[in-house]
Formats: sequence, C-alpha cells, structure tokens
Amino acid sequence: VVGLRRIQAACKLGAEKGLSMVSGLCYRYHFAKQETMKRVHGGEIGEIRTLQCTYNTGGLWHRGRKPEWSEMEYQMRNWLYFTWLSGDHIAEQHIHSLDKVLWAMKDEAPIKATSTGGRILRTDEKYGNAYDHFNTVFEWENGVRAFSSCRQMPGTAFDVSDFAVGTTGTASLQSHRITGENGKWRHRSDEPDDMYQNEHNELFKSIRAGKPIDNSDYMIKSTMLAIMGRMSAYTGQTVSWEQAWQSTLDLSPPSYEWLEQLETKPVALPGVEKFI
Repeated sequence: VVGLRRIQAACKLGAEKGLSMVSGLCYRYHFAKQETMKRVHGGEIGEIRTLQCTYNTGGLWHRGRKPEWSEMEYQMRNWLYFTWLSGDHIAEQHIHSLDKVLWAMKDEAPIKATSTGGRILRTDEKYGNAYDHFNTVFEWENGVRAFSSCRQMPGTAFDVSDFAVGTTGTASLQSHRITGENGKWRHRSDEPDDMYQNEHNELFKSIRAGKPIDNSDYMIKSTMLAIMGRMSAYTGQTVSWEQAWQSTLDLSPPSYEWLEQLETKPVALPGVEKFI
C-alpha cells in the first residue's frame, strides 16, 4: 500500500498535467463485458446480492537460475514468486477477476476482507514467498458479499469465471450471459473485440483529441482488493479497507542495483505474520 499511495499521488499529478492514465485492467475495454455490465447496472438482474469470482489455473513458468545472475536478477527473472515484485498471484493474476467484481459494484470499495491461503505444492525454495491458493470473502456496507477463489497448481482444473447474483437474475460476467425473470440474454456480435487493442485505441484517441482518460480510481481500488486479500491471508486476520489503506509495510528492496545478496522475506504464516 505504500507503493499504491505513491502511484495515487503520481496519477493525481498526471491528471493535473492533462495526461491519460489507461490501466492494464483490460476487461474494462472488452465490448462484450461493457455490454454485460451495462445491463447489470441497468437492473436486468435486479439488486446485486452476491458475487463470485474464480481464477483457477495450472502452474506457471519458472526461468531457473544461472550462475552469472545476481540474486536481484534471479528474482526479477522469476518475479511471479516474490511478493515485492508480483504482489503474489492474488494481485498478479486474480486482480482481473477482482476488478470485475468492483466494476459490478459500480466501483464502490468493500469495507473488509477475510481470507485464507497458503502453499500446498509450492514448497520448493525456488517459489520464493508466494502462495499457491487464496480464498477470500469481501464485504460491502450494504451487506453484499463477494466470494473470491484463486489458485495456481499444476494438474488441477482450470476455471476463470465470475457471477453477479441479483434479486431477479444472474449474470455470468466472463461468458456474457444473463438469465432470470427477464428471460435470457447472451452477447453476440461480429464486431472485432480484442480488449488489448481496444484499450490502446482509446488511449491513442484520447491523446489525439486532447481528452485525457483517467482510470486511476478503479485501478487503485482493484489493487487494494488484491492487497487486502493478501494481507488477510498472510496474517490470518480480517482486514478493513481503512486499516489496509493506512498500512506502513514497504516491500521495496533496499536498492535496485544488481545486488548479489537480497534478503527474501520468509513465507507468511497466518496467525504469526503481523499486520503492519
């Protein structure tokens, strides 16, 4: 969060300078998801009561270690497995699911998070201090809960899905479908819809038109959801939004030189790891 507050200040300065800030949370630029979210916000599933998001994948790559690499270079080449570089996979990968949850909630931040997580298969030293699974419940002021699950384990079932359950229907956010009292709907279009290209198109358009885009608000909030979930899992405690935002934990290394020696923080043990 120390770094996130720094980013927030940079984004504020960028806005004052009239710069565009387009986030890498690319689902926001996917036309199919924009149409689905428009319908959710338009009341087609009624009032949202529950959300569920899942990002379960197999194992990811590892670059190994070469004798000529310093410890800093080794960690940077294997950045997935070090919290100071990736934020752990709840922030590195699952953030895209959490961003859809926040989007469904019209970018209203939750008030607290309660999470569990750990390392079942990532027990080798090469996996740094990253977990291989998280399960988190986020709660909002109005009583809505989002149930979040993510894992990165070889040989396990793949599932990337998100659901918003309302008083009159359910929306599948990832597959762009709605079912409920208002019937069934599914997004269909022959229009090109590459979300990566879409967001670049919008960025270039904003620069040419002199109409800056500022995605910083939801970018920072979605990152906070990921950090809250990680904090809660690491410590074994429920973490509030206000508590998380005031955190003084700074994961930055002492230097960004190609350090031969670079301390790796021990794997967090819930109930032992303290909230800072």
